[in-house]
Amino acid sequence: MDEGVRVITVQGEPEAEAFCELLRQNGIECAHRLTEEEDSAFENFGPDGMREILVHPSDLDAARALLNEQ
Repeated sequence: MDEGVRVITVQGEPEAEAFCELLRQNGIECAHRLTEEEDSAFENFGPDGMREILVHPSDLDAARALLNEQ
């Protein structure tokens, strides 16, 4: 995804996949990647680290609203 913006940071790939699936089911394209944040309280929490979920800037408000419902 080019020019994605972060919606939320989660604890690992399984959780990131679950959130992305929810977004996709609601018509919001998303991707996730490892965060580059070093000083997180969750640093080294789990096998693959913290992940940030990215969406297109135009979908940011809708994605936040949807994820806040969960």
